[in-house]
Order: sequence, then C-alpha cells, then structure tokens
Amino acid sequence: MQTEHSNGDVANLGMVRPPLVFLASIVLGIGLQAAWPLRITRTTLGTPVGAALLLLAVMLFVSAVRTFRRAGTPVPGNEPTTTIVRDGPYRFTRNPIYLAFSLFLLGLAFLVNSVWLLLTMAIFVAVISLIVIPREERYLERRFPEEYGSYTRSVRRWL
Repeated sequence: MQTEHSNGDVANLGMVRPPLVFLASIVLGIGLQAAWPLRITRTTLGTPVGAALLLLAVMLFVSAVRTFRRAGTPVPGNEPTTTIVRDGPYRFTRNPIYLAFSLFLLGLAFLVNSVWLLLTMAIFVAVISLIVIPREERYLERRFPEEYGSYTRSVRRWL
C-alpha cells in the first residue's frame, strides 16, 4: 500500500523516477539498435565483458538493497528515509544502486554490442547526476543535517 507524502518528507516524488529512467534507457537503446545497428566492437570481446559487468551490477544492486533492508530504511525514494546507511557498498559510494544501474547498462551495451546502449547509458547517468541525486541530497541534508554532512565528506557520490 502506497501512502501519500508531502515533497518535504521523501527524497523523490518527481516524475523522474530512477527505475523508469533506467528502463527507458534500455528500451530506447535496444529500439535504436534494432532500427540502426551500430556496434561497439568487431570482436567477440563484448560478450565476456558484458556478462562480467552484468554480474557485477546485479551483485552490487542486491548488496545495496539488502543493506538498506538490514538498516530498516526503504529503498524507494518516494518513501521517507529513516537513517543514513554507511554499511556494505555504502562505505564506498553514496549511490550504489545508481552505480549498479549504470554498470548494468554498460554491460548490456557490450553484451548486445550496441553503441546506442552506450549513448542511453550516458543519458541515464546525466539525468541521475543532474536531476535525481541533487534532489535526494537536498532531502537528506534537511532530514539528517549533521550525519549526512559527515557522510558526504567521507564517501564519494559515485566512486
């Protein structure tokens, strides 16, 4: 059951929802590749590189979600954050889920050998970096001023 929240007590109620941007990137990239194929490489190197990146992305995503659940805070940005998580992959990056999405797109681009998926991955990273993350950071700074400030000084946004 989804509850209503005001813009002040959740990180992301905007139309730019990260999972939708992620899925749109995949659909657009695959659609463009089907219409106008542009390959990354002529070799079969793309398959093992792509598979490794996809595996890494899934492992990072699962670890980040499990870490949030152990901390008792919701993963979706449209629910109130209950704590600043510093364990698991959050020790190395403040945005492991977005990093996992990006690695997944990169891996998929290599796996299907698509320049278009590289382009949509770049668009995904730009949208997340310029719109989503700043909005989430402003929310976390308001909600946890001292704790979040300390966290941002000790852990990088991406890597």
